[in-house]
Amino acid sequence: METGFFGIRELGRRYRDGSLTPREAVEQSLARLAAWEPRLNAFANVMDVAARRDADRLGAELLQGHDRGPLHGIPIAIKDLIEVAGEPTGFGSKVRPPAIADRDAELVARLREAGAIIIGKTNLLEYAYGVAHPAIGQTNNPHDPTRTSGGSSGGSAAAVAAGIVPFAVGTDTGGSIRIPAAYCGIVGLKPSFGLVSLDGVFPLSWSLDHAGPLTRSVEDSALALAAMSGSQQTLVPVGLRGLRIGVILRHAQSRELTLGVRAEMEDALRRLEQAGAVITTVEIDGEAGANAALGTILHPEASVIHAELAEESPAGYAPQTLAQIRAGFSTLATDYVAAMRFRDEMRKRVEAQFETVDVLLSPSVPFVSPHTDPVIQAGEDGEMLSSGLANLTGHPAISLPCGTSDGLPVGLQLMGGLGADAALLSRAAALEQVLEHCAPSNVTPSPTGSNNHWPLLSGG
Repeated sequence: METGFFGIRELGRRYRDGSLTPREAVEQSLARLAAWEPRLNAFANVMDVAARRDADRLGAELLQGHDRGPLHGIPIAIKDLIEVAGEPTGFGSKVRPPAIADRDAELVARLREAGAIIIGKTNLLEYAYGVAHPAIGQTNNPHDPTRTSGGSSGGSAAAVAAGIVPFAVGTDTGGSIRIPAAYCGIVGLKPSFGLVSLDGVFPLSWSLDHAGPLTRSVEDSALALAAMSGSQQTLVPVGLRGLRIGVILRHAQSRELTLGVRAEMEDALRRLEQAGAVITTVEIDGEAGANAALGTILHPEASVIHAELAEESPAGYAPQTLAQIRAGFSTLATDYVAAMRFRDEMRKRVEAQFETVDVLLSPSVPFVSPHTDPVIQAGEDGEMLSSGLANLTGHPAISLPCGTSDGLPVGLQLMGGLGADAALLSRAAALEQVLEHCAPSNVTPSPTGSNNHWPLLSGG
């Protein structure tokens, strides 16, 4: 029985009817991992011995009537800047040798208590700071291994997309869960700021970091988030008729959108409108400055975090990572304070949108997976076009698969109200039913956008 693409619910059902055991599921996860590696370069550390031991123990618990809930016996993977007791943490870097963690990060402890089985630690961009260390290399995309799976949580995204695990943990400071999810054709959730504890997670930016799940369905994301956060994240059936979707106009009309991504987005909007959704466009005053403000906050915070390491072992960093750390020290305190005040104002402006819409919609990334992780050019938003806003304001945001362009996955991003993660997930589940049927568009837009499916987006 091939279990590689079973979701959390299906695996759990089979465990409980006796047609599958956690040990059998773990063996298949490890077999798929071995079949894909090193082509994907998704794993920094494989915990095969511990995974088999835990699978046997948790399988025995089920037989004895001790059921920990939906994640009982589910194979998962953890991004390699999150502490897992007794295992090395490498951070995607060569600054120091991997350190053996003496405890579990709080989110890991919660997942273990829920019955999850960790099969390994996944690769990432160096310290989650935007570049793959040349001695480690980028993680490749299961849809086309000549292309990147994205950063910084690319190893976690690739592990899920390849069917190695149904759920992996990532972190997100400017899009590092949602961007790889979009590139790999899976679901990536950045929860509300502070909902998931970051105790035991090496920081990139104290005020922007989030941890969240990468899965293959919205339901699995809800189950994973509930376990990670210790909160209820019950999906409530939501109909599309009357659902108010606000398309962020600047994101939808950006010149950085490729024609293929634009076509898939427009086709999705047409389908959603046909299903009864009420679609409007919104403009958020000042939103064009969100990514610049995010950078002004992130860079000096990261530099303070890395000051001691950069002094101790500068040659251990990738050159670009070290350059970013050094550049962060030049940020003026007045600019940092201004960016933090701008952040407070943007949070209010985004939250005010939910008085008239239920979700905000954008393309997750303006293009499909490139061959290598792109470097953001001055004056451009690049792959962070839509993702940085939710990190700046702390609002929950989720990337959903939405068709393909040139044979590669396209993603749509939804944002919800601050702290309203369960409502966002419920609405995302409703959209998922339409988006999973999106096929590549048969209409090729002209360079001027005159063949738009959904006319309110014309002009980009």
